[in-house]
Amino acid sequence: MLLTRENLEKREKETLAAYAVFSAEAMREFPETADKFRTAYQRDIARIIHSKSFRRLRGKTQVFVAHHGDHFRNRLTHTLEVAQISRSLARNLGLNEDLAEAISLAHDLGHTPFGHVGEEKLNELLQPFGEGFEHNRQSRRILTTLEKKYPDFDGLNVSLELLDGLHKHQSSYDQLEEKFQTSPSLEAQLVNLADEIAYTNHDIDDGLRAGIFAREDLAGFALWQEALKKVDTKLPVEAFHHRAVSAVIELLTTDLLLTTEKNLQTNSITTLAEVKAFSKPLVRFSSETHQSLAQLRQFLFANFYNSETVAELSNQGAATIQKIFAALIANPKLLPIEFALRLEKDSLHQVCADFLAGMTDNYANEFAARLG
Repeated sequence: MLLTRENLEKREKETLAAYAVFSAEAMREFPETADKFRTAYQRDIARIIHSKSFRRLRGKTQVFVAHHGDHFRNRLTHTLEVAQISRSLARNLGLNEDLAEAISLAHDLGHTPFGHVGEEKLNELLQPFGEGFEHNRQSRRILTTLEKKYPDFDGLNVSLELLDGLHKHQSSYDQLEEKFQTSPSLEAQLVNLADEIAYTNHDIDDGLRAGIFAREDLAGFALWQEALKKVDTKLPVEAFHHRAVSAVIELLTTDLLLTTEKNLQTNSITTLAEVKAFSKPLVRFSSETHQSLAQLRQFLFANFYNSETVAELSNQGAATIQKIFAALIANPKLLPIEFALRLEKDSLHQVCADFLAGMTDNYANEFAARLG
């Protein structure tokens, strides 16, 4: 049976929860003719995946610099893991899987090379200009301004619902102080926590794989202990790591689903308007699991992100960003033509930040080396 867009939109109305975001109601800044077979959020997914910014994620650091090893996560594999978890959670909660996936695929488009230290350094460099850098804002800037695919407007003209989800994206890494007039959709809320689930668990996996810490170092954490009840501790090392991390993900997703369903029922949430009017996130972990996860994150900050191995690589990345930014500000002729043309609309420091943020790790290192 061939399904058209209208069939898919009708299926959403029949199967999704009443508080989900429906594709038929999607809006864009620039009106477009509807696709014959794809819903609005399916088109968003396609536009993101086919963008240059998405392809560049494969060369950007997650925690280890992207060339450190073939089996460690990079920004692209992290994004794909977030998308998989988000889609699964959305399916179980009766939400719009396509919108959740679209937000997930776009959430790190604006990230700098060299991981979070790159973001911190670029933010620091923009402070003297009265500006700052935050990768969520940069992701929206890419989708609305920097990507060039259409003759009549800048950006990719993705749905406003996707942009709203990015605007309100916040994981434990993203300490935004902005207050929003309305709460995010449930689809956007679950991406926030899917991001947290993904990076916590793949960072445990990467840290164990790299030998930066050992499984014994995790023994005191309740979440890890609970996960090990599901795992044969006599498995070979790689199989054990995989099964243990998988068990932690299962514990977190199960807790999130049950807690969120309870929150929706307790607060009598039946419409999207009620979701947006509710003052606190409805997609949440239980208090016990939230605390257990926070303890694991504290361990990772102390023993992985701030480890000597990672810190050395991070410091090199920060120095590279500082060197390139200073050179570009001093000599704008170093900018590629497509960025130089943006100086007609944007300040020099903004264009330099756009260029730098879009670099992969390798390209940044090569560009810095050419500067001498």
